[in-house]
Amino acid sequence: MAEPVHDRSGWFRSRSGLVLLAFLAIAGFFLFTEHRAHVLGFLPYLLLLACPLIHLLHGGHGRGHRSHDERTPPRADGAGR
Repeated sequence: MAEPVHDRSGWFRSRSGLVLLAFLAIAGFFLFTEHRAHVLGFLPYLLLLACPLIHLLHGGHGRGHRSHDERTPPRADGAGR
């Protein structure tokens, strides 16, 4: 007995999926063009707000860095310690 063949191309490749994607692309374009001044006006403030976040994620001052003694490889003759 033969199994039914299913179209595995997905919902977005159907006619209604393509229409929805086109509608969302057009709506997104008009939203961006009409509100560009509002959206782009916040970018400098977002950069300023990102600084403390990056500082916290980086680990602050001095954490994760090796000292001078650990950065220099030991000499073969044992001198320099």
